Amino acid sequence: MRYIQVETSGALNGSVHIPGSKNSSLALLAAACMADDVVTLEGIPAIDDMRQIVGIARDIGLDLQRQDNGDVRLDPRFIHSATIDPGKASAYRASYYFAGALLAKFGRVTIGFPGGDDFKSRPIDQHIKAFQALGATVTFREDHYVVEASELRGADIYFDTISHGATVNGMLAAVRAKGRTHLYHAAVDPEVVDAAALLNQLGARIYGAGTDCIRIEGVPYLNGGIHAVIPDRLVAGSFLMAVGMTGGQVTVKDVIPEHMGSCIAKLKEAGLEIEIGENSVTAIGSGIVKATRIRTSMYPGFATDLQQPMTALLLMAKGKSIVTEKVFPHRFNHVPQLRRMGAEIELRKDSAFIKGGRPLVGDWVHATDVRAGTCLVLAGLVAEGQTRITGVEHVERGYTDIIGSLRSLGANISLVERKTEAGQCGSDCI
Repeated sequence: MRYIQVETSGALNGSVHIPGSKNSSLALLAAACMADDVVTLEGIPAIDDMRQIVGIARDIGLDLQRQDNGDVRLDPRFIHSATIDPGKASAYRASYYFAGALLAKFGRVTIGFPGGDDFKSRPIDQHIKAFQALGATVTFREDHYVVEASELRGADIYFDTISHGATVNGMLAAVRAKGRTHLYHAAVDPEVVDAAALLNQLGARIYGAGTDCIRIEGVPYLNGGIHAVIPDRLVAGSFLMAVGMTGGQVTVKDVIPEHMGSCIAKLKEAGLEIEIGENSVTAIGSGIVKATRIRTSMYPGFATDLQQPMTALLLMAKGKSIVTEKVFPHRFNHVPQLRRMGAEIELRKDSAFIKGGRPLVGDWVHATDVRAGTCLVLAGLVAEGQTRITGVEHVERGYTDIIGSLRSLGANISLVERKTEAGQCGSDCI
């Protein structure tokens, strides 16, 4: 049995270097399969999802190795299969990028349904719409689906809703399609821009990434190249929120402050003092948090992935705060866990009404996804006594070493591994 143990911590102080973006890395690793030579990616975080990607790479013939300096080297020249094991595909959400990346090369991709954090089974209908518009047929089976196309041709694709994943997947499939493709109502996330930057580095012709209309001129092949992943704005935001919980002063380094605009604005509303450098952001917390309202939306709005840790921060604010989740309305699995710790939160449809300022008490709680785990860690920093968080594997999917980073700032946090009898759970389990 493994769990994270958090105890009441004083003010956090110091600095932390932010790793490469998890969400961007997962797209870049799949995109590298499209190249016709070696691709080197710098800054790919050593997160748990990498284990699944290594397994997929081994199955399809992709040579993927992490170098001594931390870079990831991918050689796609000997990929011999476009069949992705359903079990491995279902282990993480972004496995669907392999469909877009391998379709033009092989004409047929077999892949399991995406897994990872399940917010009522995230739909892939907009991905399918993009593939079909480019000339592919999609067949659904019990545990996988098959995408086939004898030839991909450019098309005008109008997404019904803004989707980061579908925008990237449509872009991947269109890069080696014949002719011109337009993606309308496209996502404008920095991670979309990062994927386009890699592909253009390899010889693709993508224009307008970062706007809601992306134009792609198909090319017959892609070269190799080197690309550095953008820093993880979501990890950076979580550390800044931790300062709001405990007080103190923390600087997140190696970030792009422009990517964090909505997060920074809300932290200021909540009472934190923010100082912005060229590639750093410093948060200064007094321990006094102001109630505010959060409404998630697609970039450049407030990120859904920061909703859960922000909920923990707002527990510190006297008065009523409201968090409305418009991206994934069911993303409130952390709320029952916070209630176990004494939080007073009422759920109504897609909103959480928070009565803050009440003391939290440590308890056994469970992380159901990456950001829920972050939320519970932050709550544990200010709760009386010990907070023990199970579901460690979810936290490890999104953070290289959140425990080590928080400890370096002064947090009282550790990873505990306790042996139990086979098939049994200790008395402390929930």
